[in-house]
Amino acid sequence: MKKGRFVSIEGIEGAGKTTILKTLHERLQTLGIDCVLTREPGGTPVAEAIRRVLLDHYEESMSVDTELLLMFAGRAQNIAHVILPALARGQWVLSDRFTDASFAYQGGGRGISTTHIHELANWVQGSLRPDITILLDVPAAVGLARVTSRGAKDRIETEGVAFFERVRQTYLQLAKQHWERFRVVRSDRELSAVQQEALAILQSLVKKIK
Repeated sequence: MKKGRFVSIEGIEGAGKTTILKTLHERLQTLGIDCVLTREPGGTPVAEAIRRVLLDHYEESMSVDTELLLMFAGRAQNIAHVILPALARGQWVLSDRFTDASFAYQGGGRGISTTHIHELANWVQGSLRPDITILLDVPAAVGLARVTSRGAKDRIETEGVAFFERVRQTYLQLAKQHWERFRVVRSDRELSAVQQEALAILQSLVKKIK
């Protein structure tokens, strides 16, 4: 059986992840490669319910620890019911975010110790890592302007520029630490240029299995 590949797309709000995921998915379909799309938080009925808890607005504030634990609860469902079964079948998995998002958002953004995040990651996913992570990098102000133009914001999208700039800088630090896996693509450019660079990255991974 052909080995499946795991590709994650990361970036702050407004970076263009949804569009690039669609572009990559269409290319894999054109190449005849069976592919599963998923997202975090979310990906399964239970994980989507957790997503709603995470993103809805409440009079009660959500503690940063609650946010982190919910993220990993949804991730555990996604891994068990979507990601691992797909990879075992030889399918490719395209994921809108994975564990790097917890280091960026709950670590860099919220200030939670990376020791706690590493412990949860080791427990929930073990040795599972994306084969390639495409980081769509955009200045926080640009990303937030795009989000604002879309309409109503979810709970996390209501954070300010300073929060998202911390998240962005943490993503860039992760890209340097894990250079063998990360590919950074500037997404504050014309969409066609971003798409072409992302497709070239995908093609390099396709070539490795031929």
